[in-house]
Amino acid sequence: MARSTPGVTRQRLIDEAVRLFSTRGYAETSVADIQAACGLTTGSGALYKHFPSKRALLEEAVRQNMEAVARRAAAATAERPADEDGRAALERMARVVWESLEGDRDLIRIMLREYDGFPDLFERMWEGVLASVYAQGAAWIAAQKELGRADVDDPEAAGAVLLASLTYYPLLRAMIGHTPGGLDPERFLAAWVQHAAATLRLR
Repeated sequence: MARSTPGVTRQRLIDEAVRLFSTRGYAETSVADIQAACGLTTGSGALYKHFPSKRALLEEAVRQNMEAVARRAAAATAERPADEDGRAALERMARVVWESLEGDRDLIRIMLREYDGFPDLFERMWEGVLASVYAQGAAWIAAQKELGRADVDDPEAAGAVLLASLTYYPLLRAMIGHTPGGLDPERFLAAWVQHAAATLRLR
């Protein structure tokens, strides 16, 4: 049995729980397992000093994820400097999106594997991703069109298609350990930038 470790924070509990939910599954992970992973005595009930339930802990992890995605999306779609090449802007945004997904890999695995058990919770997560990534991506494309830097008929649809293809790579790697076409990240990214620039007819 693990010894009680003073000063374990809410964030440590969240981090360990997400790791365990991702590797073992939500139902297969007990409160005692989470406490033990934090170095706490398994029967101490220490988790309940911070969270009323295991579900509340997962809800907090999702809330934090949505806030982080919103911040990263805002950074990715920040106003493009006047002298920044269009392809450089696309690559910068793509790397921010990938870094976001890589950082949230465990939570994404939970969402994809446990959706049936928490449809309302993960629907909120999906809506948060849509609002902060897809919508801001479409807004960025529309802004480039207004500035005469891009020529695309439907910025919203173009953004959805481009972001879907971009996010597929890290999602597939997170779920099954393989990548589209077996490509390494830099080859895929270079091809994506070339395709996106041509689609948007960036100047």
